[in-house]
Amino acid sequence: MKKQAFNPYLPSYEYVPDGEPYVFGDRVYVFGSHDAFGGDDFCVNDYVCWSAPVEELGDWKYEGVIFRSTQDPRMEGKHMPMNAPDVCQGPDGRFYLYLQVSMQTVTTVAVADQPQGPYEFYGHVKHKNGTLFGKKRGDAYSFDPSVMVDDDGRIYMYTGSCPDSKRMRNLMKLGGGQVDYGSVVELEQDMLTVKGKLYHTVPGIFKAKGTPFERHGFYEASSIRKINGGYYLVYSSEVSHDLCYATSETPTGPWTYGGIIVSIGDIGLPGVTEENPRNFTGNTHGGMVCIRGQWYIFYHRQTNQQMCARQGCAEPIEIDADGRIAQVEVTSCGLNGGPLKAEGSYEARIACNLWGKKGTFKYSQPHHSEMTEYPYFTQSGEDRESDGDQYIAKMQDGAVAGFKYFDFADGKVSEINVTLRGNGTGTMKVYTDLEKEPVASIAVETGEEWKTFAGKTEKISGVQPLYFRYEGSGAVDFTEFSLLSDSEM
Repeated sequence: MKKQAFNPYLPSYEYVPDGEPYVFGDRVYVFGSHDAFGGDDFCVNDYVCWSAPVEELGDWKYEGVIFRSTQDPRMEGKHMPMNAPDVCQGPDGRFYLYLQVSMQTVTTVAVADQPQGPYEFYGHVKHKNGTLFGKKRGDAYSFDPSVMVDDDGRIYMYTGSCPDSKRMRNLMKLGGGQVDYGSVVELEQDMLTVKGKLYHTVPGIFKAKGTPFERHGFYEASSIRKINGGYYLVYSSEVSHDLCYATSETPTGPWTYGGIIVSIGDIGLPGVTEENPRNFTGNTHGGMVCIRGQWYIFYHRQTNQQMCARQGCAEPIEIDADGRIAQVEVTSCGLNGGPLKAEGSYEARIACNLWGKKGTFKYSQPHHSEMTEYPYFTQSGEDRESDGDQYIAKMQDGAVAGFKYFDFADGKVSEINVTLRGNGTGTMKVYTDLEKEPVASIAVETGEEWKTFAGKTEKISGVQPLYFRYEGSGAVDFTEFSLLSDSEM
């Protein structure tokens, strides 16, 4: 029986953000950085790879560790964070992994005979005279590299970072880094040597003013794809919570602003602004992939009251006849090929919308544990690497968890159960539309142990979201809900 696919698409204990998805053979592979639950910095774990059959996007397989920072001779055996990587298949048929270790300003390359690795150190991107790319004045500040082998066999690397922080800009400039634009360079067939001049891609926050890119200037996270003969550069914009795209008729530009593909706060969709996002925001990063004729955008969300415990998600997108991509909303069923079945039990961790009575905030510090009035995704267990009992913590009066979408076509759901714990007494109200009356009201009185509470529901039909709003005293943790029909009760 085919498994349903959810967001996040990997197991609850896994934190692989910055996802770059590719189809090789009959499987889709995702390469990303690797956060640690409870970690104090981004990308502190070794790179791993996950893959799934193209026909079964709910069945992900762990492929193991594929590269460690200690393999880079410049690290002299030290374990260091590794930022967002990319993988491409070279002209020789081998697979090349491009990455930046910590803040080293250069691009490391590793190679493997198969996409899932393991990868072995190959070299560093360099100029013809041997100078490492990123160390010569005027080079791009090497960050979040993305590499493409074009149809004619020419190879291009996209990279760069354009922060709005004066301190960061000055530090990067000290090393000669280009901080006003994203960049692209052509590489030789050895996949290492810079062949030609550096070209600008998307302008950063300051250079974007007065251009179509204004308010969505380049920040980081270059991700290149060629689609229908044109070039699409996905990037994280200056606001950080969205992925935008730019297009060009050539791999080196000039580039035209396309729009927002996805915002992790749904900011930019009708009625949703920076003042009323549907989720907690922070940075996001990802790329596009076509799987069996359907295009998807991969991105990541924030968890655990910290900016460096991020999890990968994905949504289907449409590219119209003119090459435009409309912004999509975040959902719970991104890779599922349609809405989830309105039956059985679901983990609360697949909520795609989450906010408190006071709204949300932006993840901008290693930890936000002082924000005690807001709900958040977290997990428990002594072994945090393997015990992934993830749940929504600290839902207080007015907090909402939203799930999209379910197919209630048969209208048979007659009861909704919620599994909670905490010190809360009140009501969990369930809505298909927060502007209308609830379809169910479930009385709850929680304690230290998980307990399931049941409530009859009005008839629900069609494809609908479900919003769970807690009203009452204290706070509840929310781990699971069930949709039951009369025959199951």
